[in-house]
Amino acid sequence: MDIGVYRPGELSEADRAAWTAMQSKAHLHGSPELANPFLSPEFTLAVGRHRRGVRIAVVRQDGEPVAFFPHQRSAAGVGRAVGLGVSDAQGLVHRPGFTWDARALLRACSLSVWEFDHLVEGQGPFQARATGSFASPVMDVDQGYDTYLSDLRARSPKFTRTTLAKDRKLGRDAGEVRYVHDERDPAALRTLMGWKSAQYRRTGRSDRFAHEWISQLAQHLFHTRSEPFAGILSVLYAGGKPVAAHFGLRTQRVLACWFPAYDPAFSKYSPGLILHLRMAEAAAAGGIAYLDLGRGQKEYKDSLKTRELSVSEGWVTRRHPVALGHRVRRAPVRALRNTVVARPELFERADSLLKQVGKIRSVADITTKK
Repeated sequence: MDIGVYRPGELSEADRAAWTAMQSKAHLHGSPELANPFLSPEFTLAVGRHRRGVRIAVVRQDGEPVAFFPHQRSAAGVGRAVGLGVSDAQGLVHRPGFTWDARALLRACSLSVWEFDHLVEGQGPFQARATGSFASPVMDVDQGYDTYLSDLRARSPKFTRTTLAKDRKLGRDAGEVRYVHDERDPAALRTLMGWKSAQYRRTGRSDRFAHEWISQLAQHLFHTRSEPFAGILSVLYAGGKPVAAHFGLRTQRVLACWFPAYDPAFSKYSPGLILHLRMAEAAAAGGIAYLDLGRGQKEYKDSLKTRELSVSEGWVTRRHPVALGHRVRRAPVRALRNTVVARPELFERADSLLKQVGKIRSVADITTKK
């Protein structure tokens, strides 16, 4: 077995094709999680254009690629999942039956540690070092939208009835409701990013789009289109005006939900929920098997999901002082965050505090603009 490590620009077209082929056939080999867009070569190469240290380890047997391990590496040898913080699926993309030694892989990549927070299932050598696992809800539409909606009605009749009624009321009050599954107008993406930034600030969260590289990455992926991968901007219009939007990534079988937001002026109509149902309908018509809503406890995810995947977080380490130092620094922060999220009484207090901070921010923003 031979392991070569490449910069994004050094990856050959043949290797990219082999990587994509592994993803496209993953569901046939019992590993559908490997088809996630965040595990695609396009996502890794896009991050590589906006972040330093992106590398791809290519594992070969008899000269043929059998696995791809995308990662980011610091000068000190600290490794992270590609796009850690914005990536909702991480791991090694491989042929069926392939096994590996995690520490040997790190050694070949000159890494003392590799950190992940959305490791997909089926990554045994990495999962052995996981410190926790978390639910990632999905909406299954492989049997068609009508089947999904019928199941949703059976599971949550009141929720389904109310959401569909709000869809009709939105049309009566605001004008014709129109849905565009793959909107190509960059202005619509800017509108979505503006809504999302305002939501982050309003709720006291860190504004991801305030980080230039994340903003540039989203715009880059918006313009990335091929048969096996594309950035998809979906927009819900009412009376010709955008009221909700979502930007995500798709492969041939998976639509990864990423950045949803809506105009707060239309909040009483629950436009985000209406949008997700329209997305599910269009995705099913386009041959998508499921929408991955991503890790995180949200009421809307619980209402829309059909089942849950599992993603893990943790570290794979070698015996190295850099690895020890990294864990000592990162572990307490991660443990505190997970404790707060897992305990409703703590989460509610923390969420309330963040919203108070958000109100202070909003007042400060208004004052600054004046």
